Formats: sequence, C-alpha cells, structure tokens
Amino acid sequence: MRGDEKQQDAMFSYINLEQRVPAAHPLRAIRQMVDQALGDLSQHFDTLYARGGRPSIPPEQLLRALLLQVLYGLRSERQLMEQVAYNLLYRWFVGLAMDEAAWDATVYSKNRDRLLQGEVSQRLLMAVVEQARAQSLLSEEHFTVDGTLLEAWANRRSFEPKDPPPTKGTGSRGKKCLRDTHESTTDPQARLYKKSAAGEAKPSYLGHVIIENRHGLVVAACATQSSTTAEREAALAMLDEMARGSGTMAPGRKRITLGADKLYQEQKFIGGCGNAGLRRMWRNTKKLRPTGPTF
Repeated sequence: MRGDEKQQDAMFSYINLEQRVPAAHPLRAIRQMVDQALGDLSQHFDTLYARGGRPSIPPEQLLRALLLQVLYGLRSERQLMEQVAYNLLYRWFVGLAMDEAAWDATVYSKNRDRLLQGEVSQRLLMAVVEQARAQSLLSEEHFTVDGTLLEAWANRRSFEPKDPPPTKGTGSRGKKCLRDTHESTTDPQARLYKKSAAGEAKPSYLGHVIIENRHGLVVAACATQSSTTAEREAALAMLDEMARGSGTMAPGRKRITLGADKLYQEQKFIGGCGNAGLRRMWRNTKKLRPTGPTF
C-alpha cells in the first residue's frame, strides 16, 4: 500500500536529540572524555571572563564546536555554523537544543580567539592526557616525535612585498629571505614552505606532535610558523614542557627514548635531548652517523 505524503508539520516533537544519536556513534565516547576534561577546566574559564556584563557563548560549547571543525575538516567558521544550524548530530555534540539558533560566524570567531589566547586548547589536551594516564594507557618511557605541513587558507598570489622592506633579514649573517621581504595579505603569519625538494612551496604552517608508542596516544602538540628549524625547536620545547608538567623526565626517573626521522639528526637537537635526559632511538638513519653526544 502506498503511503501518503503529509505536507502538514507536527505541532509537537516528543523525540529529543539524545535519542537521535546512535548509541554506538564514535562521537559519544569523544563527548564523554571532552566533558570530563572541560569540567576540570571550569575554574580556569572563570579567570578568562568578567564577573559582570553580557553573557557570552559558553566556553564549553565553543571548544566542542572547534573540535567538530577539526574532526570533520570544515574549512571555515561560516561552514561550521551552517552545519550546526541544521545538523542534529553537531547540535547534540556542541550542546545546543533543537530550537536554539546557531551563532553568527563572526561572533563565534571572536569568542574562539579569546580562548585560544588563554591557551585553553593546550590545557584541554593535557586534561585528556591525564585521563589516559589515570587509566594506565601511557608508557612514560617510549615516544616518537614528528612534524607535518599544515596548508594555510591563503593563496600564493596573495604574497606581496612588504612596505617598507626590512633592513635586516633572518637568514644566515643577516641574509634577507623570502619570509622577510614578502607576506600574505590574507594570512600574514603564513609562509611559503616545502618539506621536500621535489614539492611545491605553499603558504603553510607546521604542526608538531609527540606520541607515546604503546597505544599511539598524542601527549604533546603545537603549531608553529614554517621554517627549516621549526620541527627541532618545537620538539625540544614540547619535551621541556612534558618534563616540567608531568615529571616524566624528572631526576631519579628512568630515562626515556625518543624516535624521530633523519630530519632531527642535528647536533644541537641531540644535545638538547641529552639535557632532557633522553636516549636516542633514531629511525631511517642507517646511513647517517650521529654528531651529538652518546647518552
């Protein structure tokens, strides 16, 4: 029997968002971990906002929306707000009711920047790492570091000469590099960079991660401007932060191992690892001899 198409909408709905999301959906487990981490950051959120004035977008909802943008690769805030407006799954994850209006993209961007300036994203990562540590999911001994190219949302044609031009460059002996004389008009922090000689130079940043080798969990992460030394410098900074934050490399504890590719085979970096109490565990460096100290 053919069913009739009903053009009249129902006046009331008796199904909430919780019932719309499948019980086995991956976002459910992520939401549970994120909510626990956000609860630990509640006092830090209080220090970022004034006691009086007009209420802003809740920081918990801002961070969940930002996490959605990363997980689903949404390329702009406007696209994210469009998805939140009609996607029930996104609404459930962010914490918006079915009849609540989505935020304006500009308002969302301004509120998000306030959180990023307060290093909230880094604190959120550390709170999730502490959850893994409490469940004995971290090895605390064996780690791997690497960097990846993050393509910026800028075009090569947007790079124009700086006015006025710099008097001194950042290259060797004050040599002027392209990053000193030109910048993008749409993303001034982005730099033209390529990781291989055969690749094309693109406006980009560099993302850096340290992963523990037992379960493959990210324990430290950051993003920097693109440069030939950024990966090694960021790795040393993250290792130092790990040592000061969790006591992983504190005096008296067992030294840890760090895996890396041949790009990290540089004397200054190896020496810095020695100061951090690390032992070398290089990958893909069979034809290279280390120039740093043995430890």
